[in-house]
Amino acid sequence: MPVTAVDTTSHEAIYRVEDQAQGLVGFIALHSTQLGPAAGGLRMRPYANEADALEDVKRLSEGMTYKNAAAGLALGGGKAVIIGDPAKDKSPELLRAFARAIQSLEGRYYTAEDMGMSPTDMAILAQETPYVAGLADGEFASGDPSPITARGIFNAIRTARAHATGSKDLAGVIISVQGLGHVGWYLCTLLHEAGAQLIVTDVNETQIARAVTEFDAKAVAPEDIYAVKADIFAPCAIGGILNSETIPQLQVSIVAGGANNQLASRKDGAALHAANILYAPDFVANGGGIINVATEIEKISDPARYVEDKLLALDRSMEMILKQAKAEDQSPDAVAKSTVLTKMARQSAA
Repeated sequence: MPVTAVDTTSHEAIYRVEDQAQGLVGFIALHSTQLGPAAGGLRMRPYANEADALEDVKRLSEGMTYKNAAAGLALGGGKAVIIGDPAKDKSPELLRAFARAIQSLEGRYYTAEDMGMSPTDMAILAQETPYVAGLADGEFASGDPSPITARGIFNAIRTARAHATGSKDLAGVIISVQGLGHVGWYLCTLLHEAGAQLIVTDVNETQIARAVTEFDAKAVAPEDIYAVKADIFAPCAIGGILNSETIPQLQVSIVAGGANNQLASRKDGAALHAANILYAPDFVANGGGIINVATEIEKISDPARYVEDKLLALDRSMEMILKQAKAEDQSPDAVAKSTVLTKMARQSAA
């Protein structure tokens, strides 16, 4: 099975993975191993072409470098993607083939579940390589990271709300949620329990119908979510959705969600700031999942305490980033990235 290095000037290494017998084409990107082995989930999507898949894995792996550093983890940034529809193209044989590609990197990259993957899929990967986390069973198994990811995002929403209004209370607050997958669903559950009024969208009409029933949510079409009038917008689907086309449509005062790489470019963080929309940097807000995964990678004996401590520290980091951004009249995204790069330099020197 060919595992071929891809030329790159932005990453430590990128590999193209192919197994013709299984119909497998994918990529593994190692953005940085400065703080430890690269870690980040495996995503399966029906990308239009290889160029799109490569661009996604590059952006996602860079985001994992920032996310892992922001969470104070001894892990670098990596990501993997498989081109295909997980509902139609995924098979145990395909997953095992990809796992053998991960094994060939000899511990430089640890994977876990992401979009299109589950703990069951991780168990199949683990048959071929030990460099897998997010398992449902085993001595240090951490299971589905989605609930912990959602908790971190919930904390970030409350912290951003307090920064903007002086109160963390979400009762009666209108929150538009884009994406009702694992993370989005758990987040909606927490927001509903906190008394928020939800406006939701998803490409899955069944999930929308469930949300309307279970959360008394209002549903809108996917293309209409950006122009919804709400207090907070929580993107929890794909990345790159905050851009020159969507930002002018926003009628919210806060953006805080779980999607990776929400900003299409760095200038979009500045555009949100100029529009007086408070942005909670995604790689800080959604760090709960990798914290949960880290308990498995690092074989933490008291994972519950570890997760609680790291989530608290992450929330404090968000609070400091938002305060610094306000004091310096900068976009929180710029402050967050500067903060993380400083932290990485400090940890490397220690």
